Amino acid sequence: MSITKEDYKAELLKLQIELVKLQRHIISHKHKVLIIFEGRDAAGKDGTIKRIIEHLSPRETRVMALGKPSEKDKNSWYFQRYVAHLPSAEEIVLMNRSWYNRAGVERVMGFCNDHEYEQFMESVVTFEQMLVKSGIQIIKFYLDISREEQKERLDARREDPLKQWKISPIDEVALEKFDDYSRARDEMFRRTDNPVTPWHIVNADVKKVARLNVIRHILTEVDCPGENIVVEAPDGEIVYPYKR
Repeated sequence: MSITKEDYKAELLKLQIELVKLQRHIISHKHKVLIIFEGRDAAGKDGTIKRIIEHLSPRETRVMALGKPSEKDKNSWYFQRYVAHLPSAEEIVLMNRSWYNRAGVERVMGFCNDHEYEQFMESVVTFEQMLVKSGIQIIKFYLDISREEQKERLDARREDPLKQWKISPIDEVALEKFDDYSRARDEMFRRTDNPVTPWHIVNADVKKVARLNVIRHILTEVDCPGENIVVEAPDGEIVYPYKR
């Protein structure tokens, strides 16, 4: 599926206007919204988040993208460094990678041991359900792309002088470990998808189409009575729930 530049810009503007209405509702009702973005390297997480927050209030919108854990982090409760970034009343927090690093990058790259991995997998659903009971709405996306698309984007990233900051040692082995990441992804879905905090997979091979449908999904997921939000449902072939 493709979309013209003109149609994309027009549809994006309409959806961003609805996002502003949504944020107004979140602020006035003191809601707390956490949106988690996971996915393959170069799947388009940065670009999608950029379009979501472009016209939102910076006071009530935060993007969290943590770097490598410090020694103190490594010797603390695994979730501890993430807790400080959870949304307070009136806030939307977008996590550009999250605690699921342990199920993905750390698992594949050997940055955690088997015990740490199992401990995470056994506790993460309970942790998320505790957050939901405290009043935080959690929306989880996994942006997926084909091996061919990932190669093309990683090559373009290396050649673009404005994207040098995105290059990391992890990128260098992303294609080599493509199948390992697929297995880790599938195991993560199998063990952490649940009715309270389900996973939604995004077919992100076409960036613009993926961005529009992620925004549509957010607008349909957050209950917003009285704001007259007008949006069509996301394309079920682009954004869809994980099914066992």
